[in-house]
Amino acid sequence: MTSDPTQRARQLRRDSTEAEQRLWRILRNRQLGGHKFRRQAPIGPFIVDFVCIERRLVIEVDGSQHQEQIDYDEDRTRFIESEGYRVLRFWNNEVLTELESVAEAILIELGSA
Repeated sequence: MTSDPTQRARQLRRDSTEAEQRLWRILRNRQLGGHKFRRQAPIGPFIVDFVCIERRLVIEVDGSQHQEQIDYDEDRTRFIESEGYRVLRFWNNEVLTELESVAEAILIELGSA
């Protein structure tokens, strides 16, 4: 694993999960409410799955490994929030089976900024 954030972000984009790929298909090219998203973008020392800079919204798609790293995720979320972002988390399964509901939840959050 590289310590260069740009290289690490590129690696994560190449190795994205099926859930991340599906969500990216609806977030890219301003398809969701006209909002611009970036994927695998650095915020401080962390790389977030998706971010809408303009609306200060981070979207994380979590797999089962996150059940074993709760403290790390909480610290990470606190840091990201301290940078002025809101963090919205979804489980892989939610994205894979309820993509329309996930998109609706994101739109609601984008509208509340």
